[in-house]
Amino acid sequence: MLLISSEQRRQLRARAHGLNPVVSIAQQGLSDAVLKEIDSCLKAHELIKIRVYDDDRDVREGYLATLCTKLGAAPVQHIGKLLVIWRPRPEGEAGAKVSKPSRPRNSPLRRSKRSSQ
Repeated sequence: MLLISSEQRRQLRARAHGLNPVVSIAQQGLSDAVLKEIDSCLKAHELIKIRVYDDDRDVREGYLATLCTKLGAAPVQHIGKLLVIWRPRPEGEAGAKVSKPSRPRNSPLRRSKRSSQ
């Protein structure tokens, strides 16, 4: 399990506020398929929300601990039926965000040629 400081946790909670859950854990519980999906989401996004459809708080706490241990992630928040976990993306990872090249500010816009009549 990855350990983070309280300051990092606070910043990650703020970033996660506007996120929607990307994975749900339902009747089948924490299966291998769910673990694999969470792992791929962490590779793509680093910070994710997970919805757990179980009313027992102890079960949700167990899921959070298991996820963080097996995937090498840090628990950020457990509020209600939502879990927030974070795992930093390795340097040079293929899933890293690629920024689209922008046009220089001083370059002219392309304009269609109009026939003047």
